Amino acid sequence: MSSADEIQSQIEQARAALADAVDQLTYRTNPKRVIEKTKASLVAKAQSDQGRIVIGVVGGVIVLVIVRKIFKRK
Repeated sequence: MSSADEIQSQIEQARAALADAVDQLTYRTNPKRVIEKTKASLVAKAQSDQGRIVIGVVGGVIVLVIVRKIFKRK
């Protein structure tokens, strides 16, 4: 059977592991960090060739929709 010292040691190890897990979750879910990470990811995607094509196509569609609405009013 485990002695009281062994049980106490196991409890302390479990607490330390839990504290590490909580610290990691706090770091990962920090709103400023999440925003920065998302922003960096979007910028990287937008600067890729595919991202530039998508932005160009979406911009073109928006311009066409605006022009169409302007001409429908007349």
